[in-house]
Amino acid sequence: MTFLASWRLVFVVAPLLLLGAYLWAQRGRRAAAVRFSSVDLLASVAPRRPGWQRHVPAGVLLLGLVSVVLGFAEPANVVRTAKQRATVVLTLDTSGSMVATDVTPDRLAAAQQAARRFVQALPPGVQVGLVSFSTNASVLVAPTTDRATLLAAINGLQPGGGTATASAINLSLQAIRAVPVAKNDAKAPGTVVLMSDGSPTIGENGMSPSESTSNESANAKAAGVKINTIAFGTADGTVTIGGELIPVPADPDAMAQIASATGGRTFSAQSAGQLKSVYNEIGRAVGYDVHHRDVTAWFIGIGLVLLVLASAGALVWNQRLV
Repeated sequence: MTFLASWRLVFVVAPLLLLGAYLWAQRGRRAAAVRFSSVDLLASVAPRRPGWQRHVPAGVLLLGLVSVVLGFAEPANVVRTAKQRATVVLTLDTSGSMVATDVTPDRLAAAQQAARRFVQALPPGVQVGLVSFSTNASVLVAPTTDRATLLAAINGLQPGGGTATASAINLSLQAIRAVPVAKNDAKAPGTVVLMSDGSPTIGENGMSPSESTSNESANAKAAGVKINTIAFGTADGTVTIGGELIPVPADPDAMAQIASATGGRTFSAQSAGQLKSVYNEIGRAVGYDVHHRDVTAWFIGIGLVLLVLASAGALVWNQRLV
């Protein structure tokens, strides 16, 4: 529950002030009756008045006013609805550094496990594609609702080579553009989830790796495609190549720059447990729309019913409205 005009809740002070005034008036009435009346005479000639029941109308009245104030603040329920038309491209780094075991059992295996959970948690109507990249990038699965094909491709990923991040972003954008337009000519929203453990090492079109990546990030922003990034691993990651231990530290800053340039979000996952929570968070963002359902009428209606009941109770027990 949320309030779209929460500042109006300040008016709840009014019913509280009325409650205080009512209690003060009751106390003053009792004191006056005792001071200026003969208790024995008053008991013999005064008509019998209801006890606690005479306070019920006032209590119900105050509850009704509170309900009306809450309605005035425009209460709304937060509702999540599944996106039945959306495209997500999982862009997964399979370079040689992904075999580092600083994430159990290794970076790539942990990413595969989390990616499977991510895919299975998305609404059925969301189309998901898979792009893998090392020295080169390739579209393994075009965006589809066929989860079985996608999961099989994720399971078959193998590590090796460099890190062609720019080429991977380019192919991911092409995959999103290739999704057919709906009958109403509305293009389905597209999102890229880029998973890598380090800096780009391979450029394109004569540009350096970082320049190429910046260029493709700008293209993604121009196309209205947000890139959510996940940096795998820790600063202590290593791999063994030719019997030599090679440091392969994670580079979350490079991933953060890509996300920032496209309006996406960036995460750093240093364990399989963190990966699960990261994918859950991204899945909620790309798989669902959040709406506010106005429930003002319910609060106003309840308030009016309570006010009517308060009036009826006052007539029955006190023979007057005020």
